[in-house]
Amino acid sequence: MTTEQSETLRLMLTRRSHPAMSMVEPAPEGEALRTILQAASRVPDHGKLVPWRFILIRDEARADLGKKLLPLAEAREGALSAERRDQELTRFTRAPLVVAVVSRAAVHPKIPVWEQQLCVGAVCMNLVMAANASGFAAQWLTEWMAFDDDVSSLLGLAEAERIAGFIHLGTPSQQPSERPRPDLDDLISEWSAA
Repeated sequence: MTTEQSETLRLMLTRRSHPAMSMVEPAPEGEALRTILQAASRVPDHGKLVPWRFILIRDEARADLGKKLLPLAEAREGALSAERRDQELTRFTRAPLVVAVVSRAAVHPKIPVWEQQLCVGAVCMNLVMAANASGFAAQWLTEWMAFDDDVSSLLGLAEAERIAGFIHLGTPSQQPSERPRPDLDDLISEWSAA
């Protein structure tokens, strides 16, 4: 195994999500961001359909989006406590940059929507891994906004598009704690002809 291969495997085996609220400036920008998004786009894509796109939410747009989310949250839940109001207002300001990964999966005569959606999930994971490999913190979140039609409309999604995730990016301010991982033996089975 080469040093490069060993380093790639080490990165994958030690990957942890950094809580968005613990991220600080800077976020990736310019060529660093383009490289991360390019790496994110290097996924198995049957039929070369490219069933994803990216929306960058940064700078003042993060707080502006929070202000637009607040009335949508209140419409869903009714009157919000001061704490819940603050949570909605700051949801996109926790990290310096948020990348919305949008699924454009559509009915195709040969490639099932499910396969296209898996492709978009791979884009999200590659984005997280590429950010980490570039020295940035990343957290893939969905939360209620990813499944809300009004939020989709607010972000300019077409009717058939869906939010696969909001990838929060920044610089880590602390090391995230390790969490229990599944026992690999519980996840493996072998098929054999009976």
